[in-house]
Amino acid sequence: MPGTHTRNFGPMLQSPRCGAKTRNGEYCRAPAVTGKKRCRMHGGARGSGAPRGNTNAVTHGAFTKKAIEGRKSLRQQIQQAEKLLKDLDR
Repeated sequence: MPGTHTRNFGPMLQSPRCGAKTRNGEYCRAPAVTGKKRCRMHGGARGSGAPRGNTNAVTHGAFTKKAIEGRKSLRQQIQQAEKLLKDLDR
């Protein structure tokens, strides 16, 4: 017979709530992960969130003055070589 089993919701209802602010401006009502202040969807789960350290800030150096000058110099050398080849064809 379905529905005859009484469920014990007490501990879940008494557990601390996540409290992360949602897009609609209210607070998340999901239960927080044990020992954490956030639910599994808002960073309480193991492995969630951004990795340690800001690897996005590591620059590649393509726009340093030295790199820009190097490309400019290379462009000038290519133009000179093309002009020399054009003069030799005549």
